[in-house]
Amino acid sequence: MPSTSTRLADFMPYRMSVTTNAVSDLIAGEYRSRFGLKIAEWRVMAVLGDLGSQTQRQLVGATRMDKVAVNRACKVLEERGLVSRSPNARDGRSHHLGLTGQGQAMFGQIMPLALDMEQRLFACLTAQEAETLKATLGKLLERAGTMLDQRA
Repeated sequence: MPSTSTRLADFMPYRMSVTTNAVSDLIAGEYRSRFGLKIAEWRVMAVLGDLGSQTQRQLVGATRMDKVAVNRACKVLEERGLVSRSPNARDGRSHHLGLTGQGQAMFGQIMPLALDMEQRLFACLTAQEAETLKATLGKLLERAGTMLDQRA
C-alpha cells in the first residue's frame, strides 16, 4: 500500500521553506496593497528601521537575501525617497543606507500592521508553543550560520 506522505513532505527544510513562503506571501500582500512594497523592499526597510544605517553587505547578512535582490530593493527604495545613501568613511567603495524621514514614517505605519499580523498568525499557538518555536528557530539559524561558516 503506498504511503500517503512523500519524503519531501517529511523533509523539514522543505516544510520550513514552504511555511516561510506562505507567511511572507500573506504579509507581502498587505504591504504591497497598502504601501506598494515587495518582500525584499520591506525586509530592507525593516532592518534599517530596526538597526539603523547599514551597508548593502550588512543588509545581505541581516536579511539572508541574495546581494542582487538587496541591491534592487535598495535602488527602488532610494528612487521612492524612502532610503538615502551616504558615503562610508571607513570604506570608500561602499555606502551607508538609512531610512529617510518619509521611510521612517512609512516604517512607523507598517510596524503596527506587522505586529497585528504576527499576533493573528500565532493565535493558533499557546504562549509556550510560541516561545518554544522562537527558541527553536534561533537555534536553527545559529546552527545554519555555523555550518555556512564551516563551508567557507
